[in-house]
Amino acid sequence: MKLWRRGLVLQALRSSWGICRVHGQPPPPPVPEAVATWEAISLGRQPVPEYFNFAHDVLDTWSRLEKVGQRPPNPAFWWVNGSGAEVKWTFEELGKQSRKAANVLEGVCGLKPGDRMMLVLPRLPDWWLISVACMRTGVVMIPGISQLTAKDLKYRLQAARAKSIVTSDALAPQVDAISADCPSLQTKLLVSDTSRPGWISFREQLREASAEHNCVRTKSGDSVAIYFTSGTTGAPKMVEHSQCSYGLGFVASGRRWIALTESDIFWNTTDTGWVKAAWTLFSAWSNGACIFVHELSRVDAKTILNTLCRFPITTLCCVPTLFRLIVQEDLTRYKFQSLRHCVTGGEALNPDVRDKWKSQTGLELHEGYGQSETVLICSNSRGSAIKSGSMGKASPPYHVQIVDEEGNVLPPGKEGNIAVRIKPTRPFCFFNCYLENPEKTASSEKGDFYITGDRAHMDEDGYLWFLGRNDDVINSSSYRIGPVEVESALAEHPAVLECAVVSSPDPIRGEVVKAFIVLSPAYTSRDPEALTRELQEHVKKVTAPYKYPRKVAFISELPKTVSGKILRSKLRNQEWGR
Repeated sequence: MKLWRRGLVLQALRSSWGICRVHGQPPPPPVPEAVATWEAISLGRQPVPEYFNFAHDVLDTWSRLEKVGQRPPNPAFWWVNGSGAEVKWTFEELGKQSRKAANVLEGVCGLKPGDRMMLVLPRLPDWWLISVACMRTGVVMIPGISQLTAKDLKYRLQAARAKSIVTSDALAPQVDAISADCPSLQTKLLVSDTSRPGWISFREQLREASAEHNCVRTKSGDSVAIYFTSGTTGAPKMVEHSQCSYGLGFVASGRRWIALTESDIFWNTTDTGWVKAAWTLFSAWSNGACIFVHELSRVDAKTILNTLCRFPITTLCCVPTLFRLIVQEDLTRYKFQSLRHCVTGGEALNPDVRDKWKSQTGLELHEGYGQSETVLICSNSRGSAIKSGSMGKASPPYHVQIVDEEGNVLPPGKEGNIAVRIKPTRPFCFFNCYLENPEKTASSEKGDFYITGDRAHMDEDGYLWFLGRNDDVINSSSYRIGPVEVESALAEHPAVLECAVVSSPDPIRGEVVKAFIVLSPAYTSRDPEALTRELQEHVKKVTAPYKYPRKVAFISELPKTVSGKILRSKLRNQEWGR
């Protein structure tokens, strides 16, 4: 951290801040005119402008409001590492540093509007700077989690034809191992206080870069980000979002579900590689709130609770798995400084967890539901009546229904597919398409609706009750894991003759990966426990470690259809006792 402190961080740390402590729930401040306009667009009440750029139209607007005293004196960004280091930026400082970063992307990296950059970093301030710099330059960011293997990186770089990648010391060797197989890759940007041959030092370049930069004029429909999302068949698909779908699509949910104002300090514990990091960026900063980040080299309940006690965080978002761990602690031992509102999503929330959290803290858990392809689909917004176990009501501007396999709307109480109406008018806050996969894009639509792939029923009051997925994707601690990815990894081991991967219930993670394996003859006499560990370690090396099967069963044959297709559904139903 030495060079980092001498440069950008040291400058930020010199700022003098009055800590914002929120006691109770004071009435929200008047909504600035700009936010009211953005919210009206987000709700579908005003048309989307032809041109829009989040950095120029939103962040720079807050910088101007800040200068004239129309925003409270709390930071726009606040990062801590748990060992004493802190970074705080105003919107003005964020603007200055992101313009310098934009000059790095355009200058030494040679990137132009529409070029794609893969962004794989842990929770470091650089991630937010480079994300904003991508917006300023029109470069399309492709976030990824730090657990990606060389194989994962190679596939993503090739599929997206990315021209640049930015990562840290931990992943640089994996990138070097596969970069020769990625002909589109022109520059490698390293976020580190040390140098590496063949890599450009982002922090060195940032210190020398000019703070003057003219933001590229982007159309609302221009691409802003691409996320790789797992499916039941084949490799992960590329989901493309536009400047407006993300830049304006989270204003209303940020105000109504997360209940953010300019006085709030919002902490979402998510990894930077997941869409929830982008959800946080766009929902918080469009509403003028501060994004709080803890480096969290290790995520655990006690660290989260101690951080809530030490810092004036007003708003918290964790996946339900983390809340399950937190409520196992004695919460009476912790006194939160300023916490007043909590949201959760990414997987189903157990009503028992919600009840325990509320009884011990007095705070409600507001569940929300969405996908990589969408913004917030439904939620228990602040101030609304909550029915325990329900995901809440549809979030505007989405028109959400439960439909059958043909796209016909089903009556209240009837189980079906969660669907969002896209005809005659497609909501602006929606993914553009699955890139280079028109078949997948077409198959996600039935009649007038986009089919989420999740099943639920809607009651007479419009509340949605989640029932499960109608595909085989495994959702473990909010990590979406495609079974084919794990099966492919297992198949590379000589012990595996055949295998099938499904979800299995778990009291902490909600569900975990379970592999059913038919062994090759040469391995049938091996010690099962030792072979299980060997296969688990094999998967961790071949693909991202979080995908490894936490449960393994050796069986003589897999259930199949007459045509030889593996019946994962039979195995899954067996696991869940259906």
